[in-house]
Amino acid sequence: MDAISVIRTKRDRGELTPEQIDWVIDAYTRGEVADEQMSALAMAILLNGMNRTEIARWTAAMIASGERMNFRALSRPTTDKHSTGGVGDKITLPLAPLVAACGAAVPQLSGRGLGHTGGTLDKLESIPGWRAHLSNAEMLDVLDTTGAVICAAGDGLAPADKKLYALRDVTGTVEAIPLIASSIMSKKIAEGTGALVLDVKVGSGAFMKTIEDARELASTMVALGTDSGVRTVALLTDMSTPLGLTAGNALEVRESVEVLAGGGPRDVVDLTLALAREMLDAAGLKDADPEKALADGSAMDVWRRMVSAQGGDPDAALPTAREQHIVTARSSGVLTRLDAYDVGVAAWRLGAGRARKEDSVQAGAGVELHAKPGDTVTEGQPLMTLHTDTPEKFDYALKALPEAYDIAPAGTSFAPLPVVRERIA
Repeated sequence: MDAISVIRTKRDRGELTPEQIDWVIDAYTRGEVADEQMSALAMAILLNGMNRTEIARWTAAMIASGERMNFRALSRPTTDKHSTGGVGDKITLPLAPLVAACGAAVPQLSGRGLGHTGGTLDKLESIPGWRAHLSNAEMLDVLDTTGAVICAAGDGLAPADKKLYALRDVTGTVEAIPLIASSIMSKKIAEGTGALVLDVKVGSGAFMKTIEDARELASTMVALGTDSGVRTVALLTDMSTPLGLTAGNALEVRESVEVLAGGGPRDVVDLTLALAREMLDAAGLKDADPEKALADGSAMDVWRRMVSAQGGDPDAALPTAREQHIVTARSSGVLTRLDAYDVGVAAWRLGAGRARKEDSVQAGAGVELHAKPGDTVTEGQPLMTLHTDTPEKFDYALKALPEAYDIAPAGTSFAPLPVVRERIA
């Protein structure tokens, strides 16, 4: 078996055999297959696709590259959520402690930013002292004592995916449905959660731009989870507009804390509650009331314990960028479109994301929004504030924004898309 023959098979629209898949995943994990060869294969998969048999075998090979966890010793049922990534998608931060406050255990293994989308670990690392990397024993301890843990997948959990995840980010292959599905589900199945809710984003700021592609990805992942004995459901949620009013690491943590305190933007609250209800239902906790847990402060209590248990200081001031630039409305009227992708690219260019897998991110960089579609604005009014430590980045970020929004004449009717568009089970 050799890498070139595997690449050629998929390049020529052939079906990879189980033996080819097992070999290439194992060899890549061991370093026998080079990054440039796996990059070529990933691009061939993006262009030519995989059938269900190939995707299932690819996922199984990723799982087999490492260890499998289990949480049978916990007294609570386990339930988890995974988002396919979006702009301003900070939902994991309030969601994990909220679901834990309602009686479930939430082992949330999260990742870093991919392209223009933010990563949960990048956001949380803006909290002074907070640690993303925990041993399995530490993870179980935090989960047992607080009910929720958000951390990086350990080196032993689907190590093939850890290598491929970073490679996809910098080779233009993030959007490949087979690679998205196998990446997500290999980690989640190996993680050992009993139930899983998938938040599959659809729209300009998502990797799935159309509802048809989102359905295909969601259906593929639900089938992979169900076949592996994990209760799995997917929500297709809107990502045509950024979630909430912030896109950027520390900015999004601040907004998440507002949600846990009983405030925050309506779309963030609504999606957090919708996913919480699905997670609790899948865990068998149908009578739990997540809205009450937000209102009475119990979700905030879990957040503070969870952050502290991972070395963070929940009372510490969050980093702020040294420089700001205000973008103003070019006319008066009704804001009818605010493009999630363009805002995400601007945040990325300001330093909130990575161009290469080795890059660091700026904790305070990002975009703060002052209006959302449906709002009435006046000419010259601030629409968004750009934040960065490196002001020379402003010009590059601003180039992403000229076509980012539309303003219609005053009185124009506007009907926003619902936050949750479909449910797939």
